[in-house]
Amino acid sequence: MSAKTVAEKKLNIMLVAGEASGDGHAAKLVGALRDLSPETDFEFFGCAGPRMRDGGVDAVVKADDLAIMGVPEIARALPVFLDAFKRLKTAARERKPDAVVLIDFPEFNLKLAKSLKKIGLTVVYYISPQLWGWRKYRRRTIRDHVDLLLSIVPFEKDWYAEHGIENVEYVGSPLAREVKPSVSREDFRREHAIDPQVPVIALLPGSRHKELTRILPPMLEAAALVKKRDDRCRFVLALAATRREDEVTDALKIAKRNSKFDIPAPIIVKDRTYDAVNAADAAAVASGTATLETGIIGTPMAIVYKTSGFNYRLVRPLIDVEHFGMINLIAGKRIVAELIQDDFTPVSLSEELTRLLEPKVNAEIRNELQAAVEKLGSGGASKRAAAAIFKIVTGRSKSA
Repeated sequence: MSAKTVAEKKLNIMLVAGEASGDGHAAKLVGALRDLSPETDFEFFGCAGPRMRDGGVDAVVKADDLAIMGVPEIARALPVFLDAFKRLKTAARERKPDAVVLIDFPEFNLKLAKSLKKIGLTVVYYISPQLWGWRKYRRRTIRDHVDLLLSIVPFEKDWYAEHGIENVEYVGSPLAREVKPSVSREDFRREHAIDPQVPVIALLPGSRHKELTRILPPMLEAAALVKKRDDRCRFVLALAATRREDEVTDALKIAKRNSKFDIPAPIIVKDRTYDAVNAADAAAVASGTATLETGIIGTPMAIVYKTSGFNYRLVRPLIDVEHFGMINLIAGKRIVAELIQDDFTPVSLSEELTRLLEPKVNAEIRNELQAAVEKLGSGGASKRAAAAIFKIVTGRSKSA
C-alpha cells in the first residue's frame, strides 16, 4: 500500500482489541494519534471495547463478546470467534484501511494478521505477543505477516533480534507514569467509611467471567481466614468495567458453600481498580496486566491464577519462563509470591496476605517494586506508538 501524501488529510485505521486491558491501551492510542496530528481526519473502526467506543472507534465487532478465558471456553464460543473474524476481514476488504493495528489478544490477532497481510494490508502489532515465554513457533507469523511490531517490554527487542526478527520497535510500557489513582488513599477510605488505621486488602480477580468463577471464590475464602486472624481487616473487590455485580454474588455463594468460616462481604467498586489498589495495604491479584499496574502503584501483592485442569495441563508445557507475573519478569527475580493452579488455595493465599501486612515485609516489597518499575522508563508509550504508526502509514514522522 502506498504511503499517504502530505496533502491527504484523512487516515483510515482498523484496530482490533479483545480484552479489557487491550481496550484501554487502544483507546489511549486513538487519543495519541489525534493529538499527534490534529489536522488529520482519522477514521477508526474494528473490534472495540467500551473505552474504544467512547473514543470514537466504530465497533464492527464488540470486544466485550470475545473475552473468553481458556481452550474449552474458546471451543464452545468458536462460532462467535469465527463470525467476528469474518466480519472484521470483510470490513477490512471493504473499507481498505491505511493500516491495521492489532492490540495484544494473540490467539485471535495472530491469525487475523496472517489473513489481512495476505490481502495486502499494512499490519502493525501493538503489545507484542509474549513469544519469549511460550509458543516460540509463532515467530514465523510475526516475521512474515507483521510489518511493524511495537514492544512494551524492555528485553523484547533484543530477544526478537536474536531470533532474526528486526521489524521491532520498543516504545515503553503504556502503563509507565500513566497508572494513577483518581483519589488519595485517605479520600477513598473516607468515601467507603474505612478507618484510616485498619488493614485493607484489595481483591483483583480478573476481567473475564471464568476468572470470577474460578479465582474469586478462593480469594473470598482466603479473606475469611485473614479476617479470622485479624478481625479489623477490610476487603475491597475491584470489579472490571465489563463485569456485573451479580457475578460477584454468584462467587460469594460458592465461597460460602466451600468455607466453614464467615465470608466477609467485600466493598465492591467498579472500574476503580487503581483507587482500590492505592488505598490497600496488600492485594491479591489475578495474573495479567493488573499485576504490573499494582506494581506501578507500589502495593505489595500475591499473584494468583487458576484455570481448568485441562487448560493447565495443555498450556503449562508450552510456558518457558521462570515467572508468571509480569512485574517479576521485569524485575528479573521473584519480588512477589506466585500462587498458580494447585498452589493457589485459600490457606496459601491467606498466609501470604497476612505476611504482606507485616510492616517490615510490606516496606521491603514496596522498595523492590519501585526499583522494578523504574525499568519501564518515563512514560509516553502511547505517544511513541502513535508516532511509529503515523510514520509507517504516511511515510513521514512527527515528533512524539
